[in-house]
Amino acid sequence: MNTNNIAFVLLIAAGLAASSCGNRQQQKQAPGQQAIPVTTAVVAEEIVTGVQSYPGNVVPLSETDLRAEVSGYITGIFVADGATVSKGQKLYEIDRTRYAAAEEQARANLAIAEANLARAKRDVERYRKLAEQDAIARQTLDYAETDLNNAEAQVASARAALTTAATNLNRSVIVAPFSGTIGISQVRMGALVSAGSTLLNTISSTNPIAVDFPVGESEIAHFNALRHSDEVVRDSVIMLSLPGNRPYPHPGRIVTIDRAVDRTTGTITVRASFPNADNMLLSGMNTTVHIRNESAAPQLTIPYRAVTEQLGQTSVYVVTDSSTVEQRGVRLGIKVSDRVVIADGLTKGETVVTDGIINLRPGAKVQINGPSQAR
Repeated sequence: MNTNNIAFVLLIAAGLAASSCGNRQQQKQAPGQQAIPVTTAVVAEEIVTGVQSYPGNVVPLSETDLRAEVSGYITGIFVADGATVSKGQKLYEIDRTRYAAAEEQARANLAIAEANLARAKRDVERYRKLAEQDAIARQTLDYAETDLNNAEAQVASARAALTTAATNLNRSVIVAPFSGTIGISQVRMGALVSAGSTLLNTISSTNPIAVDFPVGESEIAHFNALRHSDEVVRDSVIMLSLPGNRPYPHPGRIVTIDRAVDRTTGTITVRASFPNADNMLLSGMNTTVHIRNESAAPQLTIPYRAVTEQLGQTSVYVVTDSSTVEQRGVRLGIKVSDRVVIADGLTKGETVVTDGIINLRPGAKVQINGPSQAR
């Protein structure tokens, strides 16, 4: 081997040794010990005026199914599908012929019973005078008084039969029980309907109309206060968003709170009433209820971007005194612009990571870029 070849081999060996030494040096620097650049913010305390949103569902304050109360054929439909109706308005008619005849028969039977009663009364009066003079046997008077009692019972029975017949005749005409909007008719002219089973239509009130939404049991006291406040409507505390995030122009008010908390969800249903003269709110529509409120005392807040969520759990990375981070679960309150209220999990003055979270793991060392931001 000549001198040039020996020098070349030595040069390669030196390069390999330097490379191996460099790799060993990099292996000594554990990735977890490298400071990760982050941006932070300090947990602040402030009076919060924000909006809490809840999923809502439009429901009528009054709604009922219209069913046939007597049997027969439909002989009249007096309202168009989807029309607005007034209380007492005539909607359907069932063949009245036999019900009118039954009423006339019952009225005649009552007249006969009343005539028999009048005759029995006269007989009793006459027999009593004769009995006082011992002109008739006592048994004859007893029979007359029995006939009088029977006649009175027959009159009562005839009156009950007339009431039943008159009620059936009245029920052959179906009227609106309250003002509202009627749906699509389930029967057509000439259809045979059965008492108590055939659904004719459904009517629901539309103005005002209600929206039901669930709230947590911890919020019951707050909504009870809203329910009894006279300033809720005036100050537009309760507003609504329609599908497509379209704002509803009219504020609402709390009208009722359900009787019990759902044990499985820990929520209770609250009902708000909204004016609906233009019929923008339809029964069954999904909406979003917005409740504007102001905290009575200062609340802890952080930038919303500091919050991470995984499997339904929310947490933040808190910077420790040793410039490492710990992951801590938090319970969120209302969101206000780009900040969020922390209901539980943090204390005032702690530092949380707002940017660079994606590279963090619990215990990671961090390098703060610039001063911590209070807001």
